[in-house]
Amino acid sequence: MAEAAAVAHDDHHYTSTGLNSWKLGFWTLIGSECLFFGTLISTYMVYKGQSIVGPFSGDVFDIPLTTISTFVLLMSSLAMVLALDGVQRGNRKLSMAWLGVVIVLGATFLGFQVYEFNHFYHVGLGLDTNLLGSSFYVLTGFHGAHVFFGVVWLTTLFVMSARGKLPPSKALNVEIAGLYWHFVDVVWIVIFVLVYLIQ
Repeated sequence: MAEAAAVAHDDHHYTSTGLNSWKLGFWTLIGSECLFFGTLISTYMVYKGQSIVGPFSGDVFDIPLTTISTFVLLMSSLAMVLALDGVQRGNRKLSMAWLGVVIVLGATFLGFQVYEFNHFYHVGLGLDTNLLGSSFYVLTGFHGAHVFFGVVWLTTLFVMSARGKLPPSKALNVEIAGLYWHFVDVVWIVIFVLVYLIQ
């Protein structure tokens, strides 16, 4: 009876390597995402400094503001770790609280990005203004879309937790969401250094 219950709860599949199939599949997805962002970042670096007309990066980038938004996103990764810990411990209040923090910080980062895009547009940097505009908006826009998807995903987990449908046996769902969120953060650190700091 107890064995049957254990089998019923263990709805995860394992590959021949011993790794969970969901986790292995997700790491494969992360690998393809690395290639995707690697291509976008390489394109930006190739066209960097090649714009003939302005505005140029030094005219529009606000490093202190972007530093704050970067800090916000990094803190969301810490909150994500604590949210996973809450789910693994079966502490519903803790998991809901930290998932809520991650969602708020992620939404705040998106707010910074919307403000930045709006500001750049009003000072003359559009998508088709020059090479900087094209490569910058495509790179950071796709990253922002990934953050938005992550916020939606985490909101779904938050609702599941609120309804009591996120027990410790479902911690893998939060762990995979956490892997995605940390990946998005790491990509942003690379973007922040190569695009904003090294001009």
